[in-house]
Amino acid sequence: MPGQEGRPLRLALFDLDGTLADSRGVMLEAFNSAARHFGFRMVAAEEAEALRDRDARTLLRLFGIPMWKLPRIAAHIKAIAGTVPPPPLFPGVDAMLARLRQAGVELALVSSNSEANARRALGAEVAACISYWACDASLFGKAGRFRQVLRRSGLLPGQAISIGDELRDIAAARSAGLVAGAVAWGYAQPATLQAAGPDILFASVAEIPAFFGA
Repeated sequence: MPGQEGRPLRLALFDLDGTLADSRGVMLEAFNSAARHFGFRMVAAEEAEALRDRDARTLLRLFGIPMWKLPRIAAHIKAIAGTVPPPPLFPGVDAMLARLRQAGVELALVSSNSEANARRALGAEVAACISYWACDASLFGKAGRFRQVLRRSGLLPGQAISIGDELRDIAAARSAGLVAGAVAWGYAQPATLQAAGPDILFASVAEIPAFFGA
């Protein structure tokens, strides 16, 4: 599959939570643990689905979370996630990553979660497919992490695709000049993602290697 300006895509940068790993349950429990610890409102089970299409700023206002607390809250959530069993991978993810790697596509994992948690979720065999790791929160946001991986890979932005499950993943890909890919099985609703205009919206895990001709 050609990238921008006709260049072949040689690098796929994956999100973890909601894209490779089915971590909604784990993250909901960790979020509510942080709510109890820091004194903001918890997410009720019956409202979790309705919150999928809210952007980050709206969620902060809704739950009464001040911006200055975000680093401490994020650290608390990652710590909780590291003490419970790792979330399962979505069916077919392990085979998909292996097929891409065998086809010569370099793989990166870009996540606000910790690298330790990501490696636990992937398992040693699947983690060995990943060439570049850019985890934990960054002052420069996800677009900055994308640029960091590109510098390490030596590739041009048009030779890389970002694959994530949230609107912010599409926005970060656009900012960094990457091809913007989205998945229909993660956090944000497919219709919401489609309205944001990704270059490709994957309806199933099996469509990803097919997109690369793998």
